[in-house]
Amino acid sequence: MKTIQTRFGEVEYNPANLLNFPAGMIGFPTLHKFIVMPNKKEGPLFWIQSVDEPGVAFVLTDPSNFFPKYQVVPDESEKNLLQITNDDDCYILSVVTVPPDQKITLNLAAPILFSPKKNRAIQVILENTDYKSKTPLPT
Repeated sequence: MKTIQTRFGEVEYNPANLLNFPAGMIGFPTLHKFIVMPNKKEGPLFWIQSVDEPGVAFVLTDPSNFFPKYQVVPDESEKNLLQITNDDDCYILSVVTVPPDQKITLNLAAPILFSPKKNRAIQVILENTDYKSKTPLPT
């Protein structure tokens, strides 16, 4: 087990359980290793904490909780980055933004594709889409 000091305090983690972003995230290309933080409250949101830069963390969610028809299917190059085949699970996640006015938005234009089998994730930019990077939650 290892520990890092984060905004959540001291966090202990098992390096074997790290979530690996081989290409980093948009705007954070050098951040590759993340811890999925345990949820203290029940709900659809959760945090991932960077191990590479302990001052960086993101709130994520499954966008289908809010947008049931939202779907993204990984292409062959994305499957290669995730090291998965057509038979492997691939989950779609969105980065959540909670601004000071509390009008929560989801980034549906740049979803995260996550392979639980390989514990790998990539963030992709959807082209030719009407989805926005700051999509308000439905009312």
